[in-house]
Amino acid sequence: MSKVKSSETVRVVVRCRPMNEKEVAAGFARVVNVDVKLGQISVKNPKVASAELPKSFTFDAVYDSNSKQLELYDETFRPLVDSVLQGFNGTIFAYGQTGTGKTYTMEGVRNDPDR
Repeated sequence: MSKVKSSETVRVVVRCRPMNEKEVAAGFARVVNVDVKLGQISVKNPKVASAELPKSFTFDAVYDSNSKQLELYDETFRPLVDSVLQGFNGTIFAYGQTGTGKTYTMEGVRNDPDR
């Protein structure tokens, strides 16, 4: 077995976007809880009794809705971009259901470079 550097492995990173204006106006409740230190996302089902425990998922890194675009880039994307500029292959792949925040994660908010 060969030893692989951590920078040469697949990493799964999750960023949870803030609720948008339509969601807030409709009175939707936040169903995702982010534990940045543990790298965990917990999702609760709003349609069942609160006695049901939320489902938890662990990732290499997680970012909550207050995370800044530069923070995400520096910690997650910059090392990959640097290695690509040195001639190595690299891919950043944003995946998810429509409306879950792929564009938000890749581009941030127009006119607000921090978000």
